[in-house]
Amino acid sequence: MTARLVLVRHGQTHSNVARRLDTRPPGAELTELGHRQARDYAAALTNSPTVVVSSVAVRARQTAAHIAEITGAPHLVRDGLQETNVGELEDRTGDEDHARFTEVYQRWLHGDTGARIPGGESADEVLARYVPVLEDLRREYLTGDDASVHVVSHGAAIRLVTAAVSDVDADFAADNHLDNTGSIELCPRADGTWECVRWGSFTPPFDAKGSRIPDDPMG
Repeated sequence: MTARLVLVRHGQTHSNVARRLDTRPPGAELTELGHRQARDYAAALTNSPTVVVSSVAVRARQTAAHIAEITGAPHLVRDGLQETNVGELEDRTGDEDHARFTEVYQRWLHGDTGARIPGGESADEVLARYVPVLEDLRREYLTGDDASVHVVSHGAAIRLVTAAVSDVDADFAADNHLDNTGSIELCPRADGTWECVRWGSFTPPFDAKGSRIPDDPMG
C-alpha cells in the first residue's frame, strides 16, 4: 500500500437539503442523515487513518469527529480547507444563483482562475490557502507507505484543488460531483506532484462521465 491523501466531502447538512449556497464558516450543521453518513463512512474503512483533518466549518468538524471516534485516529482542525466563498450568492437557493456559481466554477477549471463572484474568492485565492495545507500534511504525515490522511472538506473546493494538483481532466472535474461523504484519493509523487488514483467510484483513466448529482453545485 502506498501513502494516501483522501479528500472527503462532509455529510449532508441542512443547507444541502434546502439547496442553499453555504460557504462561509461556521455554516450549517449535519442532518441526522449526515451524521449517519459520517459514521457509515468510518465503519467502511479497512484501515485506520494516520490522522483525520477537517476544515474549520461545523459540518466538516462534525463529520471528522465521527471518523476519528470510530477509527481511533486523532482529529485536527486546519484553517484554509473551507469551501470556496461565493460572495454575494451566500445563502441563496435559486436555480439562477446555482447557475451563476457553476458558470464561474467552469471558468476556473478551464484556466480563468482570476474570475470571481463579487464579494467571493477567485480560484487563485482558494488554491493559495488550500494547497499549502495539503503540502504541510504531506510533509508531516505521509512519510511511510502505510500512512493515510483523511481530509474532511467541501465538494467544490476538493474538485478544484484535485484538478489543479493532479492530471485530472478539467471537463471530468466539472462534470463529476461528489456526494456527501464521497471522496477522492491522491498519492504523493516523488517529484512533489500528486496522482489521482480514485475519484468517487471512478479509477483511471478518467473520462467525461456525467455527474450523478447535477443539482448540487457545491458537490
